[in-house]
Amino acid sequence: MKLLVRNLARTTTEQELKAIFADFGRVQSCNLVLDKATGKSKGFAFVEMPKVGEAKVAIQKLNNKDIAGNKIRVKKAENKVATPPRASKDVEK
Repeated sequence: MKLLVRNLARTTTEQELKAIFADFGRVQSCNLVLDKATGKSKGFAFVEMPKVGEAKVAIQKLNNKDIAGNKIRVKKAENKVATPPRASKDVEK
């Protein structure tokens, strides 16, 4: 199950985040989202846990928990559906 973790302290590292979630089960992947221009954290991440039961416990235990001075928010990540680009409307005169 893929989880969205928001409101992270900008100083939180991927390794720290992985360790926090590893207390509740196996972490398949952990991706801290970085700003392309600065290379610094944008304050959110995606954590993937292969066992749904472990992921649900992690959500329950970590949502609104204070981590590095911030109350993080944890929920199931929603699948983003790609939308086709809009066709421009050319007006003929």
